[in-house]
Amino acid sequence: MKPMSIACQQLVELVTEYLEDTLTPTQLRAVEDHLAGCADCTGYLSQMRQVITLSRGLVDPHPAASALPPAMLDDLLRSFRRQHH
Repeated sequence: MKPMSIACQQLVELVTEYLEDTLTPTQLRAVEDHLAGCADCTGYLSQMRQVITLSRGLVDPHPAASALPPAMLDDLLRSFRRQHH
């Protein structure tokens, strides 16, 4: 059976599942194969990890007082994706 192959746009669509470790074994292999040969997508993945790390730091330790609203995080991620593809 021929291994699954993906394009950059498909990787962008799968990056959340990749980071959450919810891809099928076939999808995981295809994403990792693509990342091994695509510096742009490897950079994109690194930036997504940084966004997640930084957004966690934005949450106030007193959640009742303040927290990054999920809609704001979604807007930030959409904006980031538009800039990189």
